[in-house]
Formats: sequence, C-alpha cells, structure tokens
Amino acid sequence: MIFGILKAVILGIVEGITEFLPISSTGHLIIIDQFVKISPSHAFTTTFEYVIQLGAIIAVVLLYWRRLWPFGNDKTEKQRFNIWSTWVKVVVGVIPSVVIGFLLNNWMDQHLTNYLVVSIALIVYGIAFIFIENYQKNRKPRVRSVSHLTLADVLKIGFFQVLSIVPGTSRSGATILGGLTIGVSREAAAEFSFFLSIPTMLGVSVLKIGAYLHDYGMFSFEQIVILLVGMLVSFLVAYVVIKWLLKFIETHDFKAFGWYRIILGALVILMGALGIIK
Repeated sequence: MIFGILKAVILGIVEGITEFLPISSTGHLIIIDQFVKISPSHAFTTTFEYVIQLGAIIAVVLLYWRRLWPFGNDKTEKQRFNIWSTWVKVVVGVIPSVVIGFLLNNWMDQHLTNYLVVSIALIVYGIAFIFIENYQKNRKPRVRSVSHLTLADVLKIGFFQVLSIVPGTSRSGATILGGLTIGVSREAAAEFSFFLSIPTMLGVSVLKIGAYLHDYGMFSFEQIVILLVGMLVSFLVAYVVIKWLLKFIETHDFKAFGWYRIILGALVILMGALGIIK
C-alpha cells in the first residue's frame, strides 16, 4: 500500500498543478501513467484520474466561497442576486458539455486516450494560445468581469469546453481560450473557467464512480485510501496554483503556456517514436 500511496501523492501533485493551468491535466496524467502506474487495473486507474479532480474542485469552492454561496445573513440582496446570476451562467455554460460530453466521453476514453492524440492536442492548442494572444494584443477586452458575461457569452464558452473531451486539450485551456476569443479579459476568462469546473468535474467524477461500482463492485480499502490521498494532495496543490495563476495573469499573457504545450507535445511525439511511451 505504501507504494500505492506514494504514487497517489505524485499523481495528486500533477493533477493539482495542471488542472487549472491551460496545459491539460488529463494529458499529463496519461503520459505519467506510462512511468507511474497507480494500479494494474485500467478501470481503477481511469476512475482515479477523474476522482482526484474532486480535490481540485474543493479548492475552487473554498477560494471563492463568498462569491458562490448565496445564503447567510451577511449577504445583501444585491450580493445574493449576483451570486445566483453567476450560478445561472454556470448552468447555461455547462449545458453543451452535459449533452455532448455525456454522449462522447466513453468513446473518447476508449479510442483517443493515447500519446499521439495527446501530443497533437497539446501542440494545436499551444499554437492557438499564441495566435489569439498576438491577435488580441492591442485590443481592449469587451468583458472584464464574470458579472458582465451575457448568457450568449457563457454558452459560447460552454461549447469551447466541449473540446476538452479530447485528451490533451485541457478543460481550463479550452474555456479560457474560448473566453479570450470572444473578447473576455484573462482574469474573467480564468475565473469563469474555475466556476465551470465545479459542476463539470463533479458530474464526471460521480459518473465514473458510479460506472466503476456498477461494473466492479465496491472499492477495496487500499483503493479508498489511494483515492483519498490523491484528492487531498490535489486539493492542497490546486489551492496554491489557482492563487498563483490569478497573480501571474495580472502582468502576463498565456503565451508561455502555449510554448510549454508545443514543447511538451513535441517531446511526447519523440518519446513515442523512440518507444519510450505507447
């Protein structure tokens, strides 16, 4: 079990770092799984990679609690209205993923979870980030805060999020890129990406747990410990990373992440060609 816990810590760190940065957590986990296998069971490994995202969700909820929790005597009517308005936008934004993602998610897992797809997605969206940042360089954002997003805006961003069902794309990367494309500021695009992650990742995690329990029965004690450790580490790391990212984009654009994706994608292709990963 000790080795299983150590592997859960490693993968939890990777998930916590990559989930909210636009560099693809799933892509990184697929690559790292070639070297650090959490379990010989592919079904449990897949479930683990989704379930540890719950830790990252908790980090978002904790950091944005006052902006997401509408109840309590310390809230004014205007504050409650703004919070409920945010949740309406989140629900509208998540609809495309619920409909399209639910239909295609399992097919994607079975057919596109390989290093070649991951590397291509890393490179393509890396180029897209550099292009959109250069294109928007001298343009002022049309939307500077989540409160100013329209329902049409969030629906468009929601369709961009659907792209993330392809491994290597990045859920946060797709939604942030969507926001930038329609004229949303970096800060607002990142924050709305965080908010969208709550129902999206929670829903997928619950579905994966349900599917595993239906097909394989209850988790063993060791598997439960591994899942909890992975979630805890993911939570702690994601909490720090979210705060860092918001500070970083106050003075920087997303091009550095674009270059990182391109370099990583090229490295993955090279490793695949050499037979290091499959």
